[in-house]
Amino acid sequence: MNTPPPETLMVDARRVSCDGASGIRGGENYRPAALGHPRIYLEIDEHGYVDCGYCDRRFVLKGGPADGADQAALPDISEGGDPGHR
Repeated sequence: MNTPPPETLMVDARRVSCDGASGIRGGENYRPAALGHPRIYLEIDEHGYVDCGYCDRRFVLKGGPADGADQAALPDISEGGDPGHR
């Protein structure tokens, strides 16, 4: 049984970037986010999604083959991060 990704983001472009901290609140009344990882760039292929190798965020192309699919049923397609994590 597969586990769904911790976070799934719907995107409009095949090329995306991930730093693991883009969703962390910041601003005038907040300290800068110290969490995250180095920014990496990912390319969504014919499967219609890609997983970040650092934080396991899944980026799904809107209107692509994975849009509307059960995310837990899809295999892990990671780029970047630890090569053994793919």
